[in-house]
Amino acid sequence: MGHSKIPTKGRFFIELFVAVIITRLPLIQIPFKWLESYFHELSHGLATLLTGGSVSHIQLFPNGAGLCFSQGGWPIIIGFSGYFGAALWGFLLFFLATSSRGIRVYYALLGTGVLLTIALWGRDILTIVILLVLAGVFLLPLKLDSKTFFNSGLRIIALMIMLNALASPTYLLGIGSRGDAAMLASQTWIPAWVWVGIWLLFSAWMLILSWRRVRDVKRNA
Repeated sequence: MGHSKIPTKGRFFIELFVAVIITRLPLIQIPFKWLESYFHELSHGLATLLTGGSVSHIQLFPNGAGLCFSQGGWPIIIGFSGYFGAALWGFLLFFLATSSRGIRVYYALLGTGVLLTIALWGRDILTIVILLVLAGVFLLPLKLDSKTFFNSGLRIIALMIMLNALASPTYLLGIGSRGDAAMLASQTWIPAWVWVGIWLLFSAWMLILSWRRVRDVKRNA
């Protein structure tokens, strides 16, 4: 009973296929690209706070880029946390969407978390509008009654976040001295491509763990 929300293997691959397709559609994929960017910047912010720094605000852009404005903290942890955190958040959402109960609560908490981000770190109109759209992604489905939609929808969202987290670091290889990888390279003397490789491997591992959660539970059922 505890694993009743875990999909079959076939359904997992269908949802993964849907996630891949959506991340390739020019307009439809935009809010979900914003989600990956949101969790990326949120991870920067949380890492800053956890290492003793302070966060002024975050800024999100229509193209999926984002910035976290902060002071203090440990730069290496903060810089690493963005892509790492986005992939981890994606797996966490997938895990929640395969839990046996509480799916409406999870949607409500996620939507409330985005609204809290607006209150704490939203400063410009564009960022606030984007965050309101993201809050709607989680809160508007609460008007629906389909439990299947809730779980499947959140799993697809989670897979899209992980897929975007897998793809996003590759862009850093073409932007020279800008970006998290370049900053980490300057702080550690470890080449930027190594950091990109670590993020890619971690994002891929989160997708594999999602698959293993489905495979192992169904094997033991």
